[in-house]
Amino acid sequence: MWAGRHDTPSPASGRTPMKIGIIGAGNIGGNLTRRLTALGHDVSVANSRGPHTLTALAEETGATPVTAAEAARGAAFVVVTVPLKAVPDLPSGLFDEAAEDVVVIDTGNYYPKERDGRIAAIEDGLTESRWTEQHLGHPVIKAFNGTYAQDILDRPRPQGHPERIAVPVAGDDETAKKAVRDLVDELGFDTVDAGGIDDSWRQQPDTPVYGLRAGTAAVGKALAEASPQRPEAFRA
Repeated sequence: MWAGRHDTPSPASGRTPMKIGIIGAGNIGGNLTRRLTALGHDVSVANSRGPHTLTALAEETGATPVTAAEAARGAAFVVVTVPLKAVPDLPSGLFDEAAEDVVVIDTGNYYPKERDGRIAAIEDGLTESRWTEQHLGHPVIKAFNGTYAQDILDRPRPQGHPERIAVPVAGDDETAKKAVRDLVDELGFDTVDAGGIDDSWRQQPDTPVYGLRAGTAAVGKALAEASPQRPEAFRA
């Protein structure tokens, strides 16, 4: 059993509810907060502006608004869903009070021209998620970076449904990756193993799988067709 779980079954999902921290309350973070609380999980959510700005989301969902430093406290999962340029500004020791086997999910993307500016290590070939985990000081699992935020609310389907879409999931720790794939399944999506973090370029922006609404076979094919050459539109 994962540390950070509670002992009573989740009425919505049938799974044991977990303590989940979400750092970033934008489109992806906000909608994950909505879905995960609806499934019965104990969600704490933070943003860069402070808990007082999250009152409406907290009232809507029942999530607990916290500071970024508090979001991981006791958490079995922490979702980091902030602009890439903001990752180095996150508090140090972010996961010191998390569950011992905390799983960190990275949803980030590098948008050098639109938002993040030039990040030399990424321009030199480091994958976005490898760069992120180096700054966080903790391994990450990459997921939901190419998912439309509204689909998190509108597109969940039960297992076996012909319209169920698949999410690529990359990471080096197979146990943590399995935990994330199970959580994505609970959210109503299939998953495809996209390899390790050094393979996660296959799901970066402007790859065939990025933004793809399709099942596991098509997602697997799109991952296989990706080029390691970063497109000019996504270089600084």
